[in-house]
Amino acid sequence: MGEQLEEPKYELLSKYDGFELRRYAPTIQARVKTDGVGRRQSIGGFRRIAGYIFGGNTSQTSIAMTAPVETWNEAGSEWMAFTMPSAYSLESLPVPIDGGIFLYECEGRDVAVLSFTGRFSPGKTEKMAGRLKSMVEQQGLSPTQEPILAVYDGPMTLPFKRRNEILLPVKSEIKV
Repeated sequence: MGEQLEEPKYELLSKYDGFELRRYAPTIQARVKTDGVGRRQSIGGFRRIAGYIFGGNTSQTSIAMTAPVETWNEAGSEWMAFTMPSAYSLESLPVPIDGGIFLYECEGRDVAVLSFTGRFSPGKTEKMAGRLKSMVEQQGLSPTQEPILAVYDGPMTLPFKRRNEILLPVKSEIKV
């Protein structure tokens, strides 16, 4: 059995037919923008951020891997992000050597979540994102940005055991 990776903390706000509404706590992400969209660019982005957490930083510090890896499209480019372990603050994280890696402080957010297993081809991801967006709008929730693919397991995990999610940040009226 593999190691248990730290995941972002959240509170379940509501369960709907087909998706959940979660409130995520603030996090810090290491993000990289790729030069385009597609598998080759995703692998390159993954390697760049992995290089950062495996010591490619000014203090040559190894940072624990977390899950999930998030990817999303924005203005013709793909972004990829690793959430940093919660033990770090923005000030305590080492500076990336790769100038294209950005450390970003994410505010807490309300997110509609659709979970699925298997592989996550661009077509499947788009289909699942469309399904989630439709369900969210039927419930009267308003998306605040484009969907995000969250991948929890590595490529060597059997497809039927893979855990993936489509995250759709929404404006929520639920107070906790």
